[in-house]
This record gives sequence, structure tokens and C-alpha cells, in this order.
Amino acid sequence: MSASALERTARPRRSRTRSRTVSSRPALALSTLRPNQYDLRPACASLVCPDCGTWVPITGLQTRRPKVAPHDTGRTWKDAAVRCRLGSNRLVTVDVTVRKWEERLTDGNSETVHRRRTTVRRKPQTAVAPAVSQIAARKQAQAGDEPGGGWPLWLLRKDQWASTEAAVRDADTRRAQMPEGDAPSEGPALPLEPVRVTV
Repeated sequence: MSASALERTARPRRSRTRSRTVSSRPALALSTLRPNQYDLRPACASLVCPDCGTWVPITGLQTRRPKVAPHDTGRTWKDAAVRCRLGSNRLVTVDVTVRKWEERLTDGNSETVHRRRTTVRRKPQTAVAPAVSQIAARKQAQAGDEPGGGWPLWLLRKDQWASTEAAVRDADTRRAQMPEGDAPSEGPALPLEPVRVTV
């Protein structure tokens, strides 16, 4: 036989067990569970084990000592046979009537049935507007013969400044020179003292 054939899988949970063992843990009150976590119909009395999260039959629901059936933590015939030691054979306190359970279940269902899913409409992410210098650099790069060859923008600017630096300095020098004479040759002379006009 192969190793996988020898592996034990979880056994089916019988609704009626003859085991007389009772867990030493305190009894589990049904009122502490949500109404969708247990079923009180006599045909399929069961609950979700709080320890392992699997649906387990409640044995002896009509007797004085109902308890959780011994069960494995995994799915039947699918998962490995790992016994739920904490939740098996635990006594159950039925402190909820079937009518009250059905009312709570239908009330919760009526609340959730009318809920509509809200579609989240996300605002489109707008791109950040480029700076004026970036726009000018793009236009120059498109107009120029050489697109830049992957150089950084600051290096391109430094190159451009180096090529025009001499012409800019020459214009600045000519602008700073004062014309000969103290006043322009054309136009009236400006008065040096304030003029008072009397009427």
C-alpha cells in the first residue's frame, strides 16, 4: 500500500453518538452564539464549534444533557484526521427557544436582504501639470536637431548657457555703458527745481 492510502482522513460526524464522555469545560450556551451559527431544527440540530469553526451535530437535543458530538477539525474524507479535543463532547445549554431563534434569524436576514452594494467610484488621478521651464525645455528639445540623448535636463541647460554666455555678457556690458553728456540731445531739458504754476 502507498503512504497516501495509509493516511487517515476526517471521519463523518454522526448525529447520534453513544459516547458517555463529557468534556470538563463549562457548558456552551447557545445565546452566546449568533443565530446563523447554530440550527435548532430537530432534523439537523447542529452548531459551529467555537474552537475549530466546523459545523457539528448536537446530540441529545431533546434530553437533559445535549452535547457537541465528537468531531475532527477538517472536512470529511478530505482533510487529515485531527480530533478537536477542546470542542468534542462539550455540554450545550439550550437557552434559546426555537421560535426566538427563528425570529432572530429572519430579522437578521430581512436587514441584510435590502442592503445594496455600493459601487466605489474612484476619482481619476490627474497628472501634475509640468512647470513652465519643463514645457520650454520640451519645446526646445522638439525644435532642436538633437533631442538630448538621454542627458538630464540640468546638464542640457548648462550646455545651452555655456553656448550663449558670451553674447549675454556682451549685451549686459553695452547696456551698462552711459551715453556721453548729461542729458539726451533730443527733447526738452528737464527742470532741476520744482515749478510753481499760479493761476
